[in-house]
Amino acid sequence: MDTTAVDERVHAVVRDDGTTPRVLVTGVTGYIGGRLVPQLLAAGYRVRAMARHPERLADRPWADDVELVEADANDADQLRRAMDDVDVAYYLVHSLGSGSDFEQLDRYTARTFASSARAAGVSRIVYLGGLYPEGEHLSKHLGSRKEVGDIFLASGVPSVVLKAAVIIGSGSASFEMMRNLTEMLPAMVTPKWVRSRIQPIAVRDVLRYLVGAARLPGGTNRGFDIGGPDVLTYRDMMQGYATIAGLKPRVIVPLPVLTPRLASRWVGLVTPVPKKIAAPLVGSLVHDVVCKESDIRTFVPDPVGGLIGFQESVRLALTRIREFQVETSWRSASLRGAPSEPLPTDPDWAGGVLYVDDRSTVVHAPPEHLWAVLQGIGGENGWYSFQLGWWTRGVMDQVFGGPGLRRGRRDPLHLSVGDALDWWRVEAVERGRLVRLRAEMRLPGLAWLDLSVETGAEAKEAGRLGADTPDDAVVFHQKALFHPRGLPGRLYWTGIVPFHAVVFGGMQRNVARAAENAYRANPDADALMRDQAEAVRTRDRAA
Repeated sequence: MDTTAVDERVHAVVRDDGTTPRVLVTGVTGYIGGRLVPQLLAAGYRVRAMARHPERLADRPWADDVELVEADANDADQLRRAMDDVDVAYYLVHSLGSGSDFEQLDRYTARTFASSARAAGVSRIVYLGGLYPEGEHLSKHLGSRKEVGDIFLASGVPSVVLKAAVIIGSGSASFEMMRNLTEMLPAMVTPKWVRSRIQPIAVRDVLRYLVGAARLPGGTNRGFDIGGPDVLTYRDMMQGYATIAGLKPRVIVPLPVLTPRLASRWVGLVTPVPKKIAAPLVGSLVHDVVCKESDIRTFVPDPVGGLIGFQESVRLALTRIREFQVETSWRSASLRGAPSEPLPTDPDWAGGVLYVDDRSTVVHAPPEHLWAVLQGIGGENGWYSFQLGWWTRGVMDQVFGGPGLRRGRRDPLHLSVGDALDWWRVEAVERGRLVRLRAEMRLPGLAWLDLSVETGAEAKEAGRLGADTPDDAVVFHQKALFHPRGLPGRLYWTGIVPFHAVVFGGMQRNVARAAENAYRANPDADALMRDQAEAVRTRDRAA
């Protein structure tokens, strides 16, 4: 746990009855919310974490230290119950990447949240919004963030609205966009907004301000600009990143004809950030976003050593990435509109047609080695099958607005429930036993992929392997399920069935071979994992 928030100046104030305030945190499956929870705990607050699917938080390291509550931010009754006996409510949800109606959705959700907080007697709302210039026509994204802040300030509940520009930290969408543009393109033509002035801020300092906002004087109802010590252009930031990452200086040629719409499509193809998220981020970069005041320092003093500068924040982010310590990522938040239904019970599912591709292979290696391969699948490690086919399908998905394969994975060796994995979302993990993935690609239906470790006895009992299979055999079981949506879904499945032997059959053979090769190379499974980690670090250093 990062304990940068453990500072008496931002620590929870103990009340006369010996208790500390109870805070409600929304957006806990997202980038900021998932990092704020442990910071609030470290600062002594009692934390209630709100999520639509709290069971997906079970493997978070802080899950046992908080009160998990199930609620939807758009449901007033559920919110009212979640806010019962809450002192401070953190609003960290937004509709970034949700589609053309995101402004309307943000407006409705903010009003619902504000009215529920007022009815529940919440003493303060804390909102992290966007930094914007005064007197200019704002992009849709920044305009919506400003409107949400204004809704809270006019709600009758004392509200603290923190306004930040680009947040620099491992896993933030803004940082990943900048990092990938810089690393992938030694020379680029860019929109003229690369000359816009920006005051970036390190995610650690954002978290410190968020924690400190809970103890501002009662009745405080205003916005605060928050930013780091540096003011740079976006071009400066890319060149600065290149220097810190050991890359050659980039050739950057601004063109006035490259519109934000075109730029967002380009960013969506070049970086892991999909167009639906890149578009509002790019649209906001047309503005100069520099702090107009620094009043927050009156209430939340700078940490010892001062705020983190741009170069140091990049170094910290890269260190986290290289050491596999990316706590949360922009990928962590589920995409609105992506399927969220649990896997239907098979075979007694009453939901209609369910297509299944079911395959099993005996693996001549211990189960630990097979598991090491399965939990490392995807991202840079690939999918152990027809690579051109996966790549082509990924590009098609990106073209039609899906995530494609560029999201990669948060950690190259371990998976947790809720992680994005290329165009999949990890829906279930049983350590040493099962990884269940739910598709978030553009599909005329719902799809899942189960990858599991079985014994020969289990495979025989289920009728997946013959009676001559030894009971103690190690079996790789792979099951793809597809619930079609109408005729287009049925035609889609029919059209791809001929490729299953290549894609899924190849995965069966190649995963088994990879586990067997890993066993021959290193019979000690723990040592194998250490070797894999070192191999990834070496690859990253070489890249």
